[in-house]
Amino acid sequence: MTRATKTKFVREYPINASAKLLYPYLSTPSGLSQWFCDNAIIDEDKVLNFIWDGRSHYAEMTGQRTNKSVRFLFLSDKKDHVADGSYVDFSIESSEVTQEQFLKIVDYTDEEDVEELEELWDNLFQNLKEIVGG
Repeated sequence: MTRATKTKFVREYPINASAKLLYPYLSTPSGLSQWFCDNAIIDEDKVLNFIWDGRSHYAEMTGQRTNKSVRFLFLSDKKDHVADGSYVDFSIESSEVTQEQFLKIVDYTDEEDVEELEELWDNLFQNLKEIVGG
């Protein structure tokens, strides 16, 4: 059995918005629906359903630090954990030196085309920036 290798895409985007303002857009279904996916729904088992182009992608919030970071681990279509599962990690970081805020995105994915990932995240981040005015 061959396993596809994963791509770990890491990017930091400067953003002019406070962590308090930004965090709900990274951690709540309503916030994520505004820029990250077409829709996000959370079920009674606390499993998130990210919908893109009418297709469901289930994820579990596996790490969370209020106003700091959040990680979503993607699950199988049956909502089961998978070995070496894909995840997306959002963290709000600030530079001690310049006082600038950054949104650091780590996308651990099956997608191998780094240029495509770059374009996808640049567009998603642009959407977020327009919403928060950053």
